[in-house]
Amino acid sequence: MKHLKQIAGVVVGMVLAASVAAQSYPSKPVRIIVAYQAGQGTDVATRYFADQLGKALGQNFIIDNKPGAGGNIGTEAAARAAPDGYTLTMGTNATHGVNQFLYASTGYDAEKDFEPIILAGTLPMVISANPASGFSSIADIVTAAKTKPKSADIAMPSTTARLVFEFLKERSGAPLFGVPYKGSGTAMTEVMGGQIPLIIDTVTASRPQIDGGKIKPIAVTSLKSTELLPGVKSVAEQGMPGFEVIAWNALYAPKGTPPAIIKTLNAEMQKILAQPETRQKLLSLGYDPGGGTPEELAALGRSERSKWGPLISAAGIKAE
Repeated sequence: MKHLKQIAGVVVGMVLAASVAAQSYPSKPVRIIVAYQAGQGTDVATRYFADQLGKALGQNFIIDNKPGAGGNIGTEAAARAAPDGYTLTMGTNATHGVNQFLYASTGYDAEKDFEPIILAGTLPMVISANPASGFSSIADIVTAAKTKPKSADIAMPSTTARLVFEFLKERSGAPLFGVPYKGSGTAMTEVMGGQIPLIIDTVTASRPQIDGGKIKPIAVTSLKSTELLPGVKSVAEQGMPGFEVIAWNALYAPKGTPPAIIKTLNAEMQKILAQPETRQKLLSLGYDPGGGTPEELAALGRSERSKWGPLISAAGIKAE
């Protein structure tokens, strides 16, 4: 009995210590690992959130860029960090969604090694066409591919673009042909020049060319139309219910981070995301603002992995 009381005392002491630590959190600077290069979209958005969190919580939130291996290097470093709330990471649909299916090993488990905090924002893709191509809808693209193969070839400058392509091909049953590119620049140039009629890319990369009339938006890949491209219907709204392919950013902490700290960070991020200036900032970066609970973020990750794993396997997609 004496031994049990001692154990109980230790447990109670640990709980109280964790509670006190959470109440004083943060008492020193917080590091947010970004698994991509400085200046990339995830990095820019994370720096904005870091600045806002710093103002709200009275401590510096410092960005630590650790790029490489499609985000796996930085994400593994975050998974191995102390679970004390002083190391966080801005995960993505790649690091916490599809990478485990693209790489032989990522060095971490997207579900078991992290505590979800909050979805920061989503980034729909957009399917666009050369204005002279004659395409105005998803139905036009599907019909052309079925009646005249190779007339609706699609440029794919990223893995996410490839996922959109494969999903569109699967859902439509059309013999679509995708042309891989190493980046948006060359792909966009060839679509504008008429060498290839269609492209799937981010709203951020596409919007300047859309605004300039150099390419024509056909559909966005969010479930519904978005403020990012007013007036452009989604693929789902054009006869393919449930069609959704989005990139996303979400804040995570190493597994075992105290629940009170997760709750604090979620609450502050909710306040930041509710601010009109945040909404405008994210829209300017090509994001639809996020939000929600840690449980909802965990469910999103599970849903994405169960959705894309079979498709990636069937299409034979591997990291380049």
